[in-house]
Amino acid sequence: MRKCRIFSMALSIILAMIPFSGCGEDEGYEALLSKDDPVTLTIWHYYNGVQQTSFDKMVSEFNNTVGHEKGILVESYTKNNISELADSVIASVSKDPGADDPPDIFGTYAETAFTIDKMGMLADLSQYFTEDEINEYIDEYINEGRFSGDNSIKIFPTAKSTEVMMLNLTDWQKFADATGASFDDLKTIEGLAETAEKYYNYTDSLTPDVENDGKSFYGRDSLANYMSIGAKQLGAEFFLKDENNNTVLNIDKAVVRRLWDNYYVPYVKGYYTAENRYRSDDAKIGSIIAFTCSTTGAAYYPDEVTINDEYSYPIENIILPVPDFEGCEPYIVQQGAGMSVIKSDQRTEYASAVFLKWFTEEERNIEFSINSGYLPVRKNANNFEKISEINDRMGKTVNDTMMNAIKTAIDEINSCTLYTSMPFEKSAETRDVLSYSMQDRASADYAEICERIANGEKREKVLEEYIGDESFESWFEGFRTSLEQICQK
Repeated sequence: MRKCRIFSMALSIILAMIPFSGCGEDEGYEALLSKDDPVTLTIWHYYNGVQQTSFDKMVSEFNNTVGHEKGILVESYTKNNISELADSVIASVSKDPGADDPPDIFGTYAETAFTIDKMGMLADLSQYFTEDEINEYIDEYINEGRFSGDNSIKIFPTAKSTEVMMLNLTDWQKFADATGASFDDLKTIEGLAETAEKYYNYTDSLTPDVENDGKSFYGRDSLANYMSIGAKQLGAEFFLKDENNNTVLNIDKAVVRRLWDNYYVPYVKGYYTAENRYRSDDAKIGSIIAFTCSTTGAAYYPDEVTINDEYSYPIENIILPVPDFEGCEPYIVQQGAGMSVIKSDQRTEYASAVFLKWFTEEERNIEFSINSGYLPVRKNANNFEKISEINDRMGKTVNDTMMNAIKTAIDEINSCTLYTSMPFEKSAETRDVLSYSMQDRASADYAEICERIANGEKREKVLEEYIGDESFESWFEGFRTSLEQICQK
């Protein structure tokens, strides 16, 4: 993939004469492209399986149509996963020994894009799109790419996702019939915790001769999303930008306590759990009947529960919106990698913009999105009727569970405010703290509680030691210190 970009004297003269006006005016930039002298673009991505097949098909279509007409040839390469992709891009830009030359376009999350941009190596794509074109995309998706604070676009949205709540309807119905539980109870974080307590008590009552064997109701794939979205809903997001676009740590103890009370407390009481890597795996073995996951993760929802080698049973599912904190403005996470372009020359950058614009055209972006479990990025494309119509036309390649997840996600996007924290130098490290600090403490404490109860101590008495102020204070000091140390490095 080593490439040399040598421009002729004639092209240099053309470049000097073209009256580039910016703001996406194509007239000047189009003169940079020539069918007789095509520009080759290298794309690094992390797609695999169906995602890679769909993407490669579209790259081939582009090369045989628009690319052929304009003089753009796209070559795509997978780096297996997002971590390997990020490492490869950083190594290439840093000119590490043995690293390939940088790609022209690469899939990226905001943290990696921020790192590359700090090295001065990201192109500003805003100059290659008109204002009207940019306005066709969901505002929050575009704003994520404007992390530099200068209205430039350094990440271009290509396919996104959010979160939904999956529910085992089969087991829920038994519980609801017995207790009067309602879907309305699951609209708020507080209602979810109360429902989980009812479920624990209900399942415990099924075996009156065995104490404290109630089952967990709920789990969550990303605790970092719970922490960051929850803090935003409660009015005190963890990281703010000052007037100089610098990131400032903002920890509101009362807000963190509310996050603690609605995750750690029900977790150590046995109402929530996280036994396996993903909550869909917990649902498969009947450890939980509800969980929050990304829309892409909905594809892994089980169609049966396997209790052991001898016993399993089929289940139906339903997809619900993610609960919000009571009385708060509804925010929903926006996630999913976009694509960035390495800074080079206007010819290559513009050719990259042409491909990205083509790739995210409405129907094409819908087709890729539903094939890969993502959501389209244009405003008009976030219409379930259109998505359903295209899925029918494609032969219903997406199953009912995934389509229901997409429908719920579209409803969330159209009724909630999308949110993602802006990247900064230590954002990946701080996200690790949000992901693991409370979860690790909850898991460890729950194990201790279970051991003490098994050794004969009373459940209620043991729990008092873990859910009170002293327990929160000890964890909170470590949590705050961890974030402060990272931000002060």
